[in-house]
Amino acid sequence: MNGDRDRRGWLPCYLSGAVFAVCMAGTTLPTPLYGLYQDKFGFSELTVTIVYAVYAFGVIGVLLLAGNASDAVGRRPVLLWGLGCAAASAVCFLCATSLGWLYVGRLLSGLSAGLFTGAATAYVMELAPGRGSSRATLVATAANMGGLGCGPLLAGVLAQYAAWPLHLPFAVHLALLAGSALLLLGLEETVRERRPLSTVRPQRPGLPPEVRSVFKPAALASFAGFALFGVFTSVSPAFLSESLDVDNHAVSGLIVALAFFASIAGQAAVGRFGVRRSLPLGCAALLVGLALLAGALHWQLLPLVVVSALVGGAGQGLAFRAALSGVAAASPADRRAAVISTLFVVAYTGISLPVIGVGVLSGPIGLESAGLVFIACMAVLVAAAAVYLLRRPADTRA
Repeated sequence: MNGDRDRRGWLPCYLSGAVFAVCMAGTTLPTPLYGLYQDKFGFSELTVTIVYAVYAFGVIGVLLLAGNASDAVGRRPVLLWGLGCAAASAVCFLCATSLGWLYVGRLLSGLSAGLFTGAATAYVMELAPGRGSSRATLVATAANMGGLGCGPLLAGVLAQYAAWPLHLPFAVHLALLAGSALLLLGLEETVRERRPLSTVRPQRPGLPPEVRSVFKPAALASFAGFALFGVFTSVSPAFLSESLDVDNHAVSGLIVALAFFASIAGQAAVGRFGVRRSLPLGCAALLVGLALLAGALHWQLLPLVVVSALVGGAGQGLAFRAALSGVAAASPADRRAAVISTLFVVAYTGISLPVIGVGVLSGPIGLESAGLVFIACMAVLVAAAAVYLLRRPADTRA
């Protein structure tokens, strides 16, 4: 009986996590399809990275302009707006007849992710039973990364083995979004004292004093992990196709998905290592993953690509869940979504600027050399973050 009661108590948390995952899956759905779009519209690798980065700019814009909106108007209204933006993005890809549709679709996808990241993370945690904060954090971060992993896997399988490769993935996602909206309408609102939308103001990245000591190491680790994911998801399909002759969209989508699924495994390990040790350990694993990716680019070895995805993804998961746990625990309840949104601003800056840099360099020096330059820069950053975290561990007692 106690087990049944416990499962029922956690059901709203799990259902909100499922909605979170469905929305985030849409943001990575086009990943294995960029090669098909290149063939159809005839654009360069630089354009691919810019299309990808437009999504990150949309996320950052929403987080800065309305990252605290759900603290005021409630979690559910903001999440319903996010699902609406995700549906509009899917429609843009379904109707795409030129490059402009892809830009608009990716921007709308970024808006949906920006509305979801802070609000959905706080919502999942708040729907959990009172003493389940660590488990709730795992549900939230696993839903985020699991959704990001399911997107390229779903699109790759449908593009390879079903008809209408540039349309069916987005039609399926529209159906999933409709089901998610119905689920969300059945869940309770967790913000008790709601204020009008007119009270929401654009926010400068700022932190309550009690969060600042936790935030700095958390931000360093998040930036490094998301930068690796950004480059991996934007250019690895092109590298697999051009350098390794891997033209199977399902395989390409699976390899990208492995990085996100490994992130979930890394997140689950935080409970064993603890937040203080997980941040520097995550950075160390990221460094190893970068080294493996460099070897894969240099020697053009598919097994090294797979191993780099697994190791780098696990490192990102360790660092990201530890970062989110520390920041959420230190945040005042009435500003939790806003503080989490600020952390994601840092993370999505990492996912956008390095991606564009790789795209710019890929023209004059080639994709492989551009990837190696990126890896060298990120290795320096990750090593510096690891040293900082070892000398000044995150204070997670808040």
